[in-house]
Formats: sequence, structure tokens, C-alpha cells
Amino acid sequence: MRNEPKLESCDPLADVRRYYGEVLQGSGDLKTSACCAGDAVPPHLRPLLGDVHPEVQERFYGCGLPLPPALDGCTVLDLGCGTGRDCYVLSRLVGERGRVIGVDMTPEQLAIAHRHRDWHAERYGHARSNVEFHQGYVEDLAALGLADASVDVVVSNCVVNLSPDKPRVLREVFRVLKPGGELYFSDVFADRRVPAALRDDPVLLGECLAGALYHEDFRRVIAAAGCADARVVATQPITLDDPTIARRIGMIAFQSRTVRAFKLALEDRCEDYGQVACYLGTIADLPHAFDLDDHHHFETGRPMLVCRNTADMLTATRYAPYFRVTGDAATHFGLFDCGPVAAASSKDPGGACC
Repeated sequence: MRNEPKLESCDPLADVRRYYGEVLQGSGDLKTSACCAGDAVPPHLRPLLGDVHPEVQERFYGCGLPLPPALDGCTVLDLGCGTGRDCYVLSRLVGERGRVIGVDMTPEQLAIAHRHRDWHAERYGHARSNVEFHQGYVEDLAALGLADASVDVVVSNCVVNLSPDKPRVLREVFRVLKPGGELYFSDVFADRRVPAALRDDPVLLGECLAGALYHEDFRRVIAAAGCADARVVATQPITLDDPTIARRIGMIAFQSRTVRAFKLALEDRCEDYGQVACYLGTIADLPHAFDLDDHHHFETGRPMLVCRNTADMLTATRYAPYFRVTGDAATHFGLFDCGPVAAASSKDPGGACC
């Protein structure tokens, strides 16, 4: 058995850095599915994921697939990029006109990411790499020179839970996003607050459990950071595969969630202005439908009633060219009839908002 460094809980960030830099040598060392769960991979992304260098893939610890569509030419920031797996897939998605910035605090992970920059650029046919990596903290992006309103999209894969200052992380995200920019991230969420006695445990922290976001606290924190209406895109349960960990924290139900949020002036409730949205089917690799979230499934050419927040998400962001939205929000009809699409009447042409 490989000797593992001893972890002593004193500084949460130092513990995380040691866990991911020294203790974990591959995804097989994880004791739960929290940091390796993932959404079903869309067919168009499978070859891109398979085309990432094997060493980069081996040291990947994510809990979802935070790779949104319509990224050509975008500047994308990856918080907690690790060895750079998602950065290199994003490199293909943004194209040579785009730019990918990876930030991580773990030198061992970044060394692997740096080592394969030229390999990926040559493999992708790029004249030079459009990916850059920076060692630093996701709580302080200004220290890395990231200016206000300089990024189109921020992604993150199972990293926000590791931060001891989540409100600051989200404030930084919305500072660097351009107006209409998107935060699209996967992380571990809990059905209750983790007890204080467990929050500083270095193993539970490294396994993405001790810092898991209680979903109601996340709603409050992201609202305070500037987004009143964040949307859940996908959800997957997390299993606790190690009996010792299950005995300690198994009273909590954990999920991997992928969430999107926009830098827009949204309302905190879904309001009805009689607006209708229709997806044009023109996003590359999504000819038949587009999922805004887990209850807005836009079939190509099929009109859907939407609240004002949803209408703004589709018209004041990079998704605007792919939708036709009618209704000018001049007349208010009250609160939008919220509820999952499955619960809506079959006669109702529209969907709902959360």
C-alpha cells in the first residue's frame, strides 16, 4: 500500500491543496463518488473528452460536465482547473478566436496542465495554445489580473464546495463576468447544513463533502452576489462508497448538481408578462432541442410560454441569436404559474420557472 501524507486540519485551503496535490494520485483514490460523478456525456462531447491527454484525464476530479454550448470565440474562465481536462475541451469549443483561462492553487495539478499545453495545441491544429494557467485562489481573482467584466463564461467543476469563503468566490465570479455573462458550474450540494464538527475534517473536505453547499444557503449566497434566479440544469445522487465516511456523514443526502446563472438584473420570482420563446435549432450540435435548465426543454420550432426572467436569459445573453422571443413585457399578468414541466397541463404550450 502506498504511504499517504498525514493530514492535520488547521488551514482548510492547505488541507485541500495537500489532498489534491499529495494524497490523491488518481481518481481511483477517491472514497466517494462525490468528485467523480458526472452528467451523461452528450454525443458531440465524447470524442473531445476522449482526445485529452491520458495523464490529464487520470488526475481529473470533477462531479459533472460544466461545458455549456455556444462558446465559439468566447473567453472562458475555469475555477479550480486542476490538470486542465475541462480547459482543454473548452479549448476546442471556443476555437482559435477564443481564450481559456485556468486557475488553481495546487502546484502539482498545474504542473501536469502546463506540461501538455503544446501537445493539445498541436493535436487540435491550433497555431498556438489558446489556454493559459495561473496559480492562485478562486477567492481573489483580482490578484491574478482578471479585470471587471472581462470574461464571457465562468465554469467550475466540483471546486466551490472546497472554498472556505463561498460568498467571496461568487462575488468574484460576478465581478469578472461581462453583462449577460454566464456562470455554469457543477458542484456537490447537501440537503442540510453540514455539522460544524465535520466541516474542518480534511478527508471529508477533500472528498467534497464537508464543504458541500446546502441548497437553500446557496440560493441566498448567490442572490447576494448578484443573481436572483439561478437554475439547476442537472442533478445526480452521490454515493458514499467508504463505510467509515458513510458512518460519519451518511445522515446527509448529497447530490451533484450542474447550475447556470447569468449576470442579469433578474427578479426573485418568476413573473408573467405574456412572453413566448421559440428555439430556432441553430446551436451547433443541438439541432432538435435546447435545455435551459431541468424544466425548460425547448424543442426546435415549438413555442413555450416563459416568465420574464427566462425571456431575459434568452435575449440578453449570447443565446439571443438562437431564439425568437415575442412579447415586450409591457403588460404584467401576475406571478408566473410555476411548476415542473411534467406537472403542466398537456394543453398548455408552455413550461415553468423555478
